[in-house]
Amino acid sequence: MNWTPKRSLAETNELLCAPGQLHELETRFVDGRLQRVYKSLWPTVRNFWSWASNEYSDKTYIVFEGQSLTYKEIDERVRQTASLFYNEYHVRKGDKIGICSRNCVEWLVGFWASQILGAVFVGINAWLPLDPLTFCISHTDCKLVIVDAERAEKLEPIVDKLYAGQKVVGILVVNPQEGKGQWRRMEIFDKALERSGSVPPEESVLAEDEALIMFTSGTTGLPKGVLSTQRQFLTNVLNTQVATRRAILRGGGNLTPPPDGPQKGALIAVPLFHVTGLTSYSMLATMAGMKIVMMRKWIPEEAVKLIRSENVGLAGGVPAMVSDLLDSSLVGHPLEGLFFGGSPASELLASQAQAAFPTARLSQAYGLTETNSVAVGIAGEDYMMRPGSTGLACPVNDMIIVADNGRIASPGEIGEVYLRGPNVMKEYYRDPEATGRIVTPDGWLKTGDIGTMDEEGFLFIKDRIKDIIIRGGENIPSLLVENALYEDTRVREAAAVGVPDRRLGELVAAVVSLKTQYIGKVTESSLIEGVRKSLPPFAVPVMVLIQENPFELTPSGKIIKGQLRKLARDHWELRQKTIPKTARANL
Repeated sequence: MNWTPKRSLAETNELLCAPGQLHELETRFVDGRLQRVYKSLWPTVRNFWSWASNEYSDKTYIVFEGQSLTYKEIDERVRQTASLFYNEYHVRKGDKIGICSRNCVEWLVGFWASQILGAVFVGINAWLPLDPLTFCISHTDCKLVIVDAERAEKLEPIVDKLYAGQKVVGILVVNPQEGKGQWRRMEIFDKALERSGSVPPEESVLAEDEALIMFTSGTTGLPKGVLSTQRQFLTNVLNTQVATRRAILRGGGNLTPPPDGPQKGALIAVPLFHVTGLTSYSMLATMAGMKIVMMRKWIPEEAVKLIRSENVGLAGGVPAMVSDLLDSSLVGHPLEGLFFGGSPASELLASQAQAAFPTARLSQAYGLTETNSVAVGIAGEDYMMRPGSTGLACPVNDMIIVADNGRIASPGEIGEVYLRGPNVMKEYYRDPEATGRIVTPDGWLKTGDIGTMDEEGFLFIKDRIKDIIIRGGENIPSLLVENALYEDTRVREAAAVGVPDRRLGELVAAVVSLKTQYIGKVTESSLIEGVRKSLPPFAVPVMVLIQENPFELTPSGKIIKGQLRKLARDHWELRQKTIPKTARANL
């Protein structure tokens, strides 16, 4: 592709951050040091929601499985829910409210209600097995927990344990009709709302007060709670808009308000318990006054119907979702934007997507749960010229590449990506040691990702330091899979690695060696079936290679995973040649 930008990057950034613009900057003393921050940023999440619900009052906010609710109607539910939390469960500023559910209307209602009270919202991965799920609730000191019917069923056998710690004072179940309808020591959300009571007083909340905890995977296999402040969370609301606005300016356009017309929809099928779903897509749609066309789970055929019927202008998600749209009847539909996020996207997928949806502006973003999602982004022609790049740092973010010897790498030199800015988390909740390992005293976040930066500042991610396997946006610690394999007493050594997949980015695979007495007596299928009881479905290996010889180790006794990763990928490639093209991995 041949393209010459109409404006340089310097000219673009000057216009992007000009006085009076959305991304105008100022310097403030935050977290012990001077930082660039957005001047127009709302001080609190509560302020943001109050602004959006008033600004777009009569517009549709959420469309979900036959329900269509306006910003005003959702705000009324939010206020009623906040009253329930305050009056019945005595939730106060700083208390933790957890939700563990698939996508539903109540998910966002619970989020906004927690912010009305100044409570700390805790978004828990609904796909977790019982033990890590219980850990997330207890570790974060949740006072109130909201679950769907499937999670209620899972938690009921240990519900007494949750209450025994005297932290949890109530468990509310949404959409009970999807299960048996009643669970011991749990209350139905809608029935409880009938006792919501009077409007609670408005507590003072400041920009540096705590707002939410989202979970990321840790090297121990247990999730880590990423605690962020109001400012850290809200900074991402503006960061999500940077790449698109840069693309407009680079193409010679101006930052004018969008023209009036029928309300556009934003399709959100990414789980809300991930920052991609909540912190990026949902907040982007809320700020723009779009309607959130929400899906409980990703079903490509249903997504196509919703995009057509709900005037969806923005779609996307993890690369698997985009890949599915490329193979659907939607090809050629006049989408305005197509987003990639939550998992690495291949260069080929970007060019295929542009060919399939020529009217769409493609964008790719890079960030972590620890950066409240987006810290780096790219869109439009810049992306098509550099499909292997995840973009430029946002105006409030600093980015460097640190070489092995600790010095800042030169352009094109490989090293670890470091990020800094007002969107970097406050801490790992109740884990100061882990926080100290990843955040330097002067605020640099060590991402654990290997990459390079070119002379213009575009980032290219090359690999990950951490042995995290990213499957369709789900971060899967290799140790989690390995520990499950080690539960089989026949296994001597185990190494979990990622193998490439066009839809999901990566799939989980593993290589094992066996104890001498079991060599030749263990099948791959028996190992896979054995781990199903202790792993969430997305973490179950699609392939387990059995080696007769012990693994080669480093002098310090560590498994050399690079060799095993190549072995697994080579075997997986051979297997793919015998699998029909219609066979696909499910989200």
